[in-house]
Amino acid sequence: MNKTNENLKNAFAGESLANRRYLAYAQKAEQEGLQQIAKLFRAAAEAETVHALNHLRIIGETKQTTENLEMAVSGETFEFKTMYPEYLTMAKKEENQQAAWSIDVANKVEKIHANLFSNALKTLKTGKQLASVDYFVCSVCGNTVEREASEKCPICGAPKTKFVKIT
Repeated sequence: MNKTNENLKNAFAGESLANRRYLAYAQKAEQEGLQQIAKLFRAAAEAETVHALNHLRIIGETKQTTENLEMAVSGETFEFKTMYPEYLTMAKKEENQQAAWSIDVANKVEKIHANLFSNALKTLKTGKQLASVDYFVCSVCGNTVEREASEKCPICGAPKTKFVKIT
């Protein structure tokens, strides 16, 4: 890989992190009643997304959907089988209960994501289209469900009202 592509990969990672960080900052500003600052953070987050997507496109990491699904299945599977179990062990060893909770729920949800992507990939490979369904994400733990959220999140116990419909 040439240095420019390596730089773009690093820039993609940095822009992606900045996007998430700025969205978290926007939430905090909203909690503090600072709506204009929250809006500024969301605007900057959107700009960081534009930068990240440009970098990813230029280095050629956005492939055909089949390949993208295969990469997604691989990444999510690595997270729930290897990465998060190791992180959870360390968090428990260090007696960091908040980190252990965060890692544990993420691990459970990554397995769900791997299954959703895997099922989409199987459907796509048969030449069919995915059925049109709504997706809902728990705003507490990230649990991702098809069609309709249950009354209580099976991962974290949050009420149905904490699920956000993805449009």
